[in-house]
Amino acid sequence: MKQRKPIFERMPSKVVAPEIEERILTFWEQNGIFEKSIQQRSPSKRFVFYEGPPTANGEPGVHHVITRVVKDLICRYKTMKGYQVLRKAGWDTHGLPVEIEVEKELKIRSKEEIEKYGIENFNKKCRESVFRYEREWVRLTRRIAFWLDLDHPYITCTNEYIESIWHILKKMWDAGLIYKGYKVLPYCARCGTPLSSHEVSQGYDEKEDPSIYVRFKLKQDPATSLLIWTTTPWTLISNIAVAVHPDLTYLKVDYHGEQLIVAEDRVKAVLGDDFQVVGRMKGTELVGLSYEPPFDFVRAEGRAHVVVAADFVSAEDGTGLVHTAPAFGEDDYNLGREENLAFVNPVRDDGCFNEEIKPWKGRFVIDANDDIISDLDRKGLLLRAEKVLHTYPFCWRCDSPLIYYAHPSWYVKTTAFKDEMIDLNKTISWYPKEYGYNRFGQWLENNVDWALSRERYWGTPLNIWICTSCDSQRCIGSLEELKELAAEMPEEIDLHRPTIDGVKIRCSCGGIMERTPEVIDCWFDTGGMPYAQYHYPFENVDLFENQFPADFICEAVDQTRGWFYSLLAISTFMSHQPSFKNVMVAELILDETGQKMSKSRGNVIAPWDVISRTGADPLRWYLYATSPIWLPKRFSIEQVVDVARKMLGTLRNVVAFFSLYANIDCFDPRSDRVPVGERTLMDRWLISSLNSLITYVDTELEHYEITRAARAIQEFVIDDVSVTLARLIAPFLPFVAEEIYRHLVTPVEEHAQPSVHLTGYPEADESLVDKKLESAMAAVMRSTSLIRAARNRVKIKIKQPLSEARLSLKEKVDRGYFDELLPHLKEEVNIKHVQLDDDLSAYVSYEVTPRYEKLG
Repeated sequence: MKQRKPIFERMPSKVVAPEIEERILTFWEQNGIFEKSIQQRSPSKRFVFYEGPPTANGEPGVHHVITRVVKDLICRYKTMKGYQVLRKAGWDTHGLPVEIEVEKELKIRSKEEIEKYGIENFNKKCRESVFRYEREWVRLTRRIAFWLDLDHPYITCTNEYIESIWHILKKMWDAGLIYKGYKVLPYCARCGTPLSSHEVSQGYDEKEDPSIYVRFKLKQDPATSLLIWTTTPWTLISNIAVAVHPDLTYLKVDYHGEQLIVAEDRVKAVLGDDFQVVGRMKGTELVGLSYEPPFDFVRAEGRAHVVVAADFVSAEDGTGLVHTAPAFGEDDYNLGREENLAFVNPVRDDGCFNEEIKPWKGRFVIDANDDIISDLDRKGLLLRAEKVLHTYPFCWRCDSPLIYYAHPSWYVKTTAFKDEMIDLNKTISWYPKEYGYNRFGQWLENNVDWALSRERYWGTPLNIWICTSCDSQRCIGSLEELKELAAEMPEEIDLHRPTIDGVKIRCSCGGIMERTPEVIDCWFDTGGMPYAQYHYPFENVDLFENQFPADFICEAVDQTRGWFYSLLAISTFMSHQPSFKNVMVAELILDETGQKMSKSRGNVIAPWDVISRTGADPLRWYLYATSPIWLPKRFSIEQVVDVARKMLGTLRNVVAFFSLYANIDCFDPRSDRVPVGERTLMDRWLISSLNSLITYVDTELEHYEITRAARAIQEFVIDDVSVTLARLIAPFLPFVAEEIYRHLVTPVEEHAQPSVHLTGYPEADESLVDKKLESAMAAVMRSTSLIRAARNRVKIKIKQPLSEARLSLKEKVDRGYFDELLPHLKEEVNIKHVQLDDDLSAYVSYEVTPRYEKLG
């Protein structure tokens, strides 16, 4: 007898998942499935996604995976909903992270050594470094099924990209928003460059610093000292004034035989109770007094070593008298200008003391603190020295402690459109909303001008030329403009240093203009990507307009004041609207002990360690389902293995079971379909539950509630049933969905799409939803669990039949459906009879115990 050909391909349930995923990857690539998923959707129905560009000069870790699979899920989902979703990859190629890697490679430790090595050679190494790990990033992106157009990425170091950034800067220049100012900025001595406020916000960490109380002896009364407090002893060398609040009350006290002046509200906190009040005065009475400075290495030219009034002084900490060094504090600098104070700065650009400070010349200022404290003690000026643990800013790239340093810099006057940014931020949907409307919104309220320039080498050159004769300035907005004005310029030019430094411009005065040597903050590069990724406005104008703004972006929490800010700041100025409508913030991936993953701690898990063991889909599902994306996740490979076993193992085994017995029974869905109304109650419940699930998952994904959607699917798979889910789970589990689809759909449907990812997302048929039936089945399932738990509690195994179980249903349940489902309940728990009781008082006894502490 001729054997009938199996209807369904056999789905092996014990094959290692990574092997299956590799075969599916090959299938996708050989058949251009990703490309078809875009081509088959009409460009008239668009969903716009922006890829936040990673820097590919380091290997990706498992903590990089979460945002990438979230982006992929949303893009796949929207594609299956009928949208055309272009997914242009991008590479962030400029800035300090690249330079630092090259410095390590070349064993270079300073800017002086870089310039000795040669800027051209150094930048050549930077360009090579940028793409050193590109293959690993591309390999990981492919392996986790993150569909991106990797063949046509935007790259921030190309001439085209730089030209678009120049265009933005030129528009800001023309609007009068770019200026050069002398301000106190957080400065990284290791990198030799100031940082902008949004960069500084990313680098705070705890640091132990000295906490010292120092006597400043009054010249009018050497027996009396002003008592100041500081956590930066190294700045005392540059002390110029002591600031007091004009309205605070100050005390002159006798403390162990010496006379000290301290704010009244701080005296006990600083001196305890062992003092006697000698005099009381307002801050205004102290103004004008002069004192002996703690150090005399540097001669102060101008007004110095006097008491001045300042509203920023408080009595919340310290002594109420603030040591002031205008070169090393923003408030100090502003006060110095208001009071016409002298200005001294004995610190070099490398953060070390200069030749004037003979005992510590060449020493990094922070490293000299202990010696400075010892010197103060030797002079009899140190009252007390302690340690304080507080948050302190570190360089977000090299982890060096920052110093606040008076430094000239170019700025973008973002405060000119701060209010517009605040208003536009309110139109963005943040997930979670607290990040955008509280954390980010409050930070915008305190926005300061963007410190734009960096005194570095590998970056977009600041496009401002300055005349060497008349000091006039000109901003260049395009290559064409540069060629028109240049005294001499090669036809083909690399816009980076040092080549661009050699391009001179003719000034209207007849002199020569040279480019200012700075490059710009690399965050400006990335913030301009909506425009520069398409070389706007020099080409692709229609494409840019169709792809602006983004409907969705997603990055890690550290981008809240990084990429998210730079995107909003630039688009507010350029387009008067935010460049993204919806943003999801992903929290940190922690190790299994709750520690942040970092190379320095040695607790980073390589994604390949996970993927080679479980495959990519279990990793994806673990990241989606364990907790919301915006909460920190503790990560361990064993937890991913557990997910693979419970969720995906169940799903694959049931599909394998179905295909096996469907073939045995010669079940053909094309000819063996039974109308829903004629099916069994269990079948009708299954169909109803599936359609309810489709509605729920679709609604949650529309609102970017990924974890809720994933958990609903997981509950359905593990507790209820595990088939007919291929399209529903495709955005979450692209490999498993494809495998199921190819085994259960393509063999039997002649006109089926070759891939599940070319199909539409399932739509619920509300006519097939029976909520009463679902509620009755839920009651049966809960009853089953309770009876099993009762058996376990009294140690009666399920194989031993019992005569009766009594149940009370708290919620309203359709009794007709419930009675019809009772045979399934009794069979499942091995009970001969189930009795429903509305009144359980006969089975409950009460014991009342008085609360004696209340009775008294």
